[in-house]
Amino acid sequence: MDDVTESKILLAEYGCLKEEQKTRIGFRDNLLYFTLAAATAVVAITAQSGQSRLLLSVPAICLILGWTYLVNDEKISAIGYYIRDRLGPRLGELSSAHGAVFSWEIYHRNVAGRAVHKRLQTAVDLLTYLILPMVCTTAFWCSPAVQPLLVVASVGQTLALAVLGWQFLRRTER
Repeated sequence: MDDVTESKILLAEYGCLKEEQKTRIGFRDNLLYFTLAAATAVVAITAQSGQSRLLLSVPAICLILGWTYLVNDEKISAIGYYIRDRLGPRLGELSSAHGAVFSWEIYHRNVAGRAVHKRLQTAVDLLTYLILPMVCTTAFWCSPAVQPLLVVASVGQTLALAVLGWQFLRRTER
């Protein structure tokens, strides 16, 4: 295969990867809104019905959507790493480019304030996927509807939420 053909293939791969990344970013960002809407609906139904055990569905919702959020975020980052570390350098070799190919993939990571932005995003993620469900769990524990089996289930959810929270914090370091 000649260099021109390989370059075209790599550029086509880049286009497909950027499209997948864009789609995943949109999906990931909408998960935050969907989670808040679902939790708000559960809290409203609980307040209206007076059945505090319904609050335990909020941690389940947040666990499922939080893991989905993290998986998509991981794939978004992996695409970026691949473009920066593999695809760009290979295309640069083929084209004899002087300087980085796909410079934006490197540049936007070095913008002033990025570290602060990542920390603030992590705080929003933790508020949504950890604090909110723990408030609902605590409200359930303080309610008169507490039953031993539901307490056991809520403790399991709490442990799973702790793991989820740790995963969000671990991702902030990158």
